[in-house]
This record gives sequence, C-alpha cells and structure tokens, in this order.
Amino acid sequence: MHIDLADLDFWRKPPKERHEAFAQLRQLEHPVFFPEKKVPFLRSGKGFYALVRHADVVEASRNAKIFSSEPAVTNPEPPGWVKQVFGESMVNMDDPRHARLRRIVTRSFSPRMLANLQADIETACAGIVDDVVKDGPRDFVTQVAARLPIHVICDMLDIPQGWRAKVHQHVDVSTAYTGVRPSLARSVQLAGQNMLALLALQRMVIKLGHERAADPKGDLVSLLVTANPDGEKLNDRELGSFFALLLVAGNETARNTMAHGIKLLTDNPAQRELLMSDFDAHIGNAIEEMVRHVSPIMQFRRTVTEDYSLRGLELKQGDKVVLFYGSANRDETVFPNADAFDITRDAKPHVGFGGPGPHFCLGANLARQEMRTMFRTLLTKLPDIRSVGEPELLVSNFDNSVRSQAFTF
Repeated sequence: MHIDLADLDFWRKPPKERHEAFAQLRQLEHPVFFPEKKVPFLRSGKGFYALVRHADVVEASRNAKIFSSEPAVTNPEPPGWVKQVFGESMVNMDDPRHARLRRIVTRSFSPRMLANLQADIETACAGIVDDVVKDGPRDFVTQVAARLPIHVICDMLDIPQGWRAKVHQHVDVSTAYTGVRPSLARSVQLAGQNMLALLALQRMVIKLGHERAADPKGDLVSLLVTANPDGEKLNDRELGSFFALLLVAGNETARNTMAHGIKLLTDNPAQRELLMSDFDAHIGNAIEEMVRHVSPIMQFRRTVTEDYSLRGLELKQGDKVVLFYGSANRDETVFPNADAFDITRDAKPHVGFGGPGPHFCLGANLARQEMRTMFRTLLTKLPDIRSVGEPELLVSNFDNSVRSQAFTF
C-alpha cells in the first residue's frame, strides 16, 4: 500500500483503509519520515516523522521540553503573521507561558464549576431531544451533536442569546477549514472565511470582557478577566485566543464523539444492550471507548528542541514529529482487537484527549459530562434511536468530524 500521510488524498480514503495503513506503519522498526509539499499561504514544512505507536505518542507528550508545541501544533503550520493577527493560542505554547495561561483558565473547569453546570446540561439535553421529537429525525449532527457543546460553552460564558446563531455559524466555518488543503483557489477562499470567522469570535468575547470586567456576573468571562489569587488574568488578546480555542476544540471533541457514537451503538447492538442493562455502571467506560475508537482530534505536531533518540530513531534539533492519536488508539499492543467497539475493555490508556503531560485536554471532564448526559437523555426518551446509513465525513487530516448522519427513532 502506498502511504503518504502528508498528502490530502490519503485522508480522502475510507477510514478502514487509513486504519490498515497505520497498522502497517506501527509494524515498522522506526517512525517514517514524510516530506511535505509547499502549500499556499502556509509554511513550506520540511516534512515530519510520524509517531504512530501508543508508546511513542505517550513519550513525546510527557516530554514537552524536547517535543515543543511552538511554533504551532497544527499540520502544516500556519505562517507567523497569524499570531500577529489573532494572538497566540495556549496550545501553541510551552511553559512557562503555557503554565501561566493554564493556571488562569483551570479554575473554570474545576469539579465545583462542572457540578454547578449539571442542571443546565440536563435542561439543554432535554430541550434538544424535545426538539428532535417535534421536528422529526433529519440529521443527528445539526439536531443533536452540534447543538449541545456550543450551547454549554455559550451558557458558561453567558453569551447573549442574540449572538448565539452567529457563534454557531463562525464555528462551522472554522471547522470546515481546519486541516483541509484543497486547490489554491479553494484554499484562499477557506482561509479568508476562517480568518473573518475567528476575528468575529474574538471581537465578541473581547467586548464581553470589557463589560464583565466593569460589572462581573459570575460567568466564565468574568472569571477570566478578573484576577486569580496570584493576581493573574487574561488580557484582550489572550481572552480572544482562548475563546476561539474553547469554541473550536471544546466543541469538536464532544460533537465528533457523539456523532460517531450513535453510529457505533447502532452497528454494535450487543454493546448497546449491555450499556442499557446497567447504564450507570457502563456509561463511564463506554464514553472512554467511544473517544478511543473515534479519536476526535487525529493529530498534533511537535518540534524537537534538541537531539533525541526515540526508539532507535536519532532525531535532530528542529525536526518535526506528528503525534497520530487515532493510530495510537488502535495500537494492538495496548488495545487487543483494537478495531472492535467494546465497552468492557480498559480504554483509559487512550490518547483521545491528547497524551499525558501539560497539554492534556483541559475540557476533557466537561466533554465527558456532556456526552454522558446526552446519551442518557437520548437512550431514555428515544430508546430505539439509531443511525441510518453511513456518515458524511469531513475531508481533513486533523478533525475527525461528521458533517451529517441520518438517523431515526
């Protein structure tokens, strides 16, 4: 099989073929190098080594001093002017800058804060399912999976109701652009749309930040623009960058997993029956197995800061590596019969929320909470809900996104 992870044509292949390709790469003695072509408006990367084994992804994730998130974690890397326009996202930072921002925003995802959100999440899930019953089943993504995460984030930030439709629209534009590198004309069009969407999102939250700094309301924006016990708070650019990250990354993990999850439960009726035999006993591990199986974010890039030996591969300072989470999550040495969906397996070593280390997903517990509540509501109110046919997937090397999924009940 010809395999080129740097070519978008590879990511157009059916998921089964991509999984087979990664299985071949995992059998090789050393990580493989993939050269990159020059891409319009992006850095002309030198190429990267593909880390496809679970152990390699975990090693690189834990060793952030060697495997740096700077200058950027997306693949290919955006040009330097992007940071000047949008500010710098915390996912593209190393400590101590990353640690400072994480200290400020971590309090927003404390167990106490998440517990306070539960009633609102339950109300949102009930309303979404009621709308599905009223409107009839059409597309699981737009009617269910895409609605809940953004609804929760907008509630956390107390985004005015009149702004929320625009927030949904801007996030959809950003998702369509992420990881996709088509023709030159389409690249220019998508890049322009993405830039305008991100700028609009940042302007929204910066305006709110000014209002909440003068009159705090107890919401997430108020929390971020008022000082923590160490006297730290986010400035305008940091707040704008965090909002964009929260909406895109915080939305995609739960959205993608739920959209793929309804298909997994439909295609695996014995696993669904087991889940419903004791929902509370099984749902926690079922969510972890869904995230492992789906790998909603498929990869992140790292830059090697000094010479380093990884599984016999001698990496040099400045080399690029890409952590392929979807491949690591199907590593047979960690997950036997990895292609099977099995809610009884020990799925916790998965790297679906990123590998262990300083960049582990800050919103992982919120995503788990959203998915647990939504599946409970769906499977209780609509016990025969099921997907219909195959999903329409976004062509992307980054975001394992479902564009649409027909369903019925």
